Amino acid sequence: MTAPPGAAAPSLSSTVRVLLRRTIDTYQDSPQAVGWLRHHLSRFDEPLRVAIAGKVKAGKSTLLNALVGEQIAPTDAGECTRVVTWYQDARVPQVLMYPRNAPPRQLTIQRTSGALSFDLHGTPTEEVDRLVVDWPSQNLRSMTLIDTPGIASLSADTAMRAHAFLTPQDSPTQADAVIYLMRHLHVSDMRFLESFFDQGVARATPVNTIAVLSRADEIGVGRLDALTSARRIARRYRSDEKLRGLCQTVVAVAGLLAQTGRTMRQDEFGALTALTELPRADLDSMLLSVDRFVRMELISPDTDTRARLIDRFGLFGIRLGTTLIRQGITDPSRIAEELVRRSGLDELRTVLANQFSERRDLLKARSALLAIEMVLQREPRPEAAPLAAEVERILAGAHEFVELRMLSSLRANAVKLPPEAMEDAERLLGGDGGSAAARLGLDPGADLEELRGAALAAVVRWKRRAESPLSSRATADAARVVVRSCEGVLAGLGGPGY
Repeated sequence: MTAPPGAAAPSLSSTVRVLLRRTIDTYQDSPQAVGWLRHHLSRFDEPLRVAIAGKVKAGKSTLLNALVGEQIAPTDAGECTRVVTWYQDARVPQVLMYPRNAPPRQLTIQRTSGALSFDLHGTPTEEVDRLVVDWPSQNLRSMTLIDTPGIASLSADTAMRAHAFLTPQDSPTQADAVIYLMRHLHVSDMRFLESFFDQGVARATPVNTIAVLSRADEIGVGRLDALTSARRIARRYRSDEKLRGLCQTVVAVAGLLAQTGRTMRQDEFGALTALTELPRADLDSMLLSVDRFVRMELISPDTDTRARLIDRFGLFGIRLGTTLIRQGITDPSRIAEELVRRSGLDELRTVLANQFSERRDLLKARSALLAIEMVLQREPRPEAAPLAAEVERILAGAHEFVELRMLSSLRANAVKLPPEAMEDAERLLGGDGGSAAARLGLDPGADLEELRGAALAAVVRWKRRAESPLSSRATADAARVVVRSCEGVLAGLGGPGY
């Protein structure tokens, strides 16, 4: 579809919507294809679908609760954690179970110690396709979160369900983006990321995957500097060439600390305060292990209270909370805010906003093109040839996809640039976020003239590199893509054309 002379080119989102409708018209005699395509057409108006993946005990449900700000995802090893579970915003809370061979069934919701719980009423987990939790939450309005079973579970059936959802063999995944949790970078983590990183032309990008170094508070045996150590490790992982080619970035997060900070109760603050009244040496001795903390003879807080504190805070959270109180912070809300701030959750939320939310339309268009490709491959017919050509044209010509492919090539070290130029190119291509300020490396509050000046300078800088006789062909091609991105930023700011 070509815009008439003088008219603004249609957006990628509108172009793909039109192509979806054309494909629906072409396949109107195939109910299965039409249903699949209509589903993807409606997905454009849905929140972004973000799956949370990782090994068993990586902290997936805990991180989900922290992102939502409520304990709605079961975090124990119960049957519900072995089923793919969707959490989406709704006016009325409800949980629907979707069996594989039966109509959906509503489950009873219960609260246990402040946490949401529900059971499958005897339905074997292998017979359940998914659970859908409707929950009124502002944090779910822009992003539907999908909790997946552990990918390296001892149960082959549980691991298979996770892989079937995240890396299906015969169709694109239902998630638009993935948060992958790992406690350390193991071979199995790399294998999963490689399997998720499909080499198809629209798929070949790490931009829809973020890695999280989870349970960061447990690094260094839970010392107060554990999170500093975890962030240092995350930075090292971010510079790993192979990992850079498989995910957008790596963020260190103490999920339990974040969840507890966002849901902390007054009685828990009271218990922490009681602990600070103990001699410091006694408390330090108690915090050497979970067993010592729970079993040591104390009148207040009692054994049951301390066991609950361990479940909610962990040794690191208790150590940090009591330290903050000793330093003079006596307001429970301030303690909660400090726990969240130090947990790394705010950094993750910023990354999610910059990398996923700002790319919502692009990620949705990508999912829709994969759906069209699947239909064209499964049900080839002569009249669909123009549709296949249009898919290829969009993938090859849409600068958004060109940008992603170049960003992927840079991060996989397929295109080599000097270190300072590499950093500049990745940022200008949207590696740190799609806003003009993020691309130009400026403060979000930068004024229009400052933004225009930086964009003009970037255009000149990268045009010079593209036209330099010393640049290799690969370098010149990369520079031209960066120039096009800079010109797009400039056009969006109302700057002059070229």
